[in-house]
Amino acid sequence: MRVGLKFKNKKIEIEVKRCNFFQRFTGLMFSRREKAFALLFDFKKPVKIAIHSWFVFFNFLAIWLDEENKIIKIKKVKPFSSVIFPEKKFVKLIEIPLNKKYKNEIKSLVGDAKDL
Repeated sequence: MRVGLKFKNKKIEIEVKRCNFFQRFTGLMFSRREKAFALLFDFKKPVKIAIHSWFVFFNFLAIWLDEENKIIKIKKVKPFSSVIFPEKKFVKLIEIPLNKKYKNEIKSLVGDAKDL
């Protein structure tokens, strides 16, 4: 599935895999960097919950979205971080692994991923 994001007056399309109820608990845990897919966590109403990166062995981007797919916050998450808490309520969260598959999308969002 493709998700369109609104960011700095441009629209960016990202191929994501929607998480089911059980996948919400594991996210990118135990995935391999180059085989990992971007994950979409879709909530029915605005929430303000923390995420973690226990057992995620690579860096990834966490992107929190509002109801209109406008980006609230983008954060580079490092492996084994215990609590990453958003500043505002959000409706969707996308986790994008920093791998070759998403190189163009990452560049559109944050520039060179090495600069993060």
